[in-house]
Amino acid sequence: MHPSTPKSLRHITDGYSLEVSTKDIAALTAAAPRILPGSTISIPYLPGQDDQARLAAARAVRALGFEPMPHLSARRIASLAELDAFVTRAVAEAGVERCFVIAGDPSTPVGPFADSASLIETGVFERAGVRVVGVGGHPEGHPVMSASDRWEVLERKCQMIASRGMAPLIITQFGFDADVALAWLQTLRERGIGHPVRVGVPGPAGIAVLARYAALCGVSACASMWSKYGISLGKLFGTAGPDVFVDRLTAGLTDAHGPVSLHFFPFGGIAQSVKWIEQYRARTPALDRAGPAVS
Repeated sequence: MHPSTPKSLRHITDGYSLEVSTKDIAALTAAAPRILPGSTISIPYLPGQDDQARLAAARAVRALGFEPMPHLSARRIASLAELDAFVTRAVAEAGVERCFVIAGDPSTPVGPFADSASLIETGVFERAGVRVVGVGGHPEGHPVMSASDRWEVLERKCQMIASRGMAPLIITQFGFDADVALAWLQTLRERGIGHPVRVGVPGPAGIAVLARYAALCGVSACASMWSKYGISLGKLFGTAGPDVFVDRLTAGLTDAHGPVSLHFFPFGGIAQSVKWIEQYRARTPALDRAGPAVS
């Protein structure tokens, strides 16, 4: 650390965000005093939860002093009117300035939107006053797209968002291999995509729970990857935190990787993730590289 520039240094957890479902708002409320005001709280679009529940969650997040970022699942949205009504209300009622768009799991759309790009193309977001639109990144691959297709789609969506006067934000699926994430970040920047990235990280949780979520989300979790994450397959009944992953990510980051922050999936609970972040901050130094935190 250079004494002359201490304010330029930052910790890898600065500006972190959390994924919090509508059913976990009570847990977020309990942990709120320990979370930095203005933190981004991502609200996933889960089956069985209607727009009223999602809007209520966004309002609660805003009332707690955080930035709500509701997800929009293209293939689950029945009409343009439904999309417009939700986004307009989210902005008016919860001060939403950022949204995250995904295609969604259904193979057949229930309405006119087949993918996240089709949501962006409607113009609904910029008309409502949304300033940031998040899109997904997939360092460990995608179940139905080749690598070349993934890059082409990501580049196109970021260009669409920027051309509409909004800021693109890339959020990756959680993973277990920091070397894969670093290599993906390097390729991203080499392709001229300089937008901020939030790297998905599983919060501390039981190993069996992590394995189950990995399987549900299509995340690769072979024995060699578990080992890189610091997990022994002989200890499936234990718990694991992202210490090894975050250590390796931090050690490998350079200025060339651009603005990078962490996005936590708190599978073991919000309180446990916040506690881990506090403890990790207390025992690890700030990055020696200067760089903007992700907004």
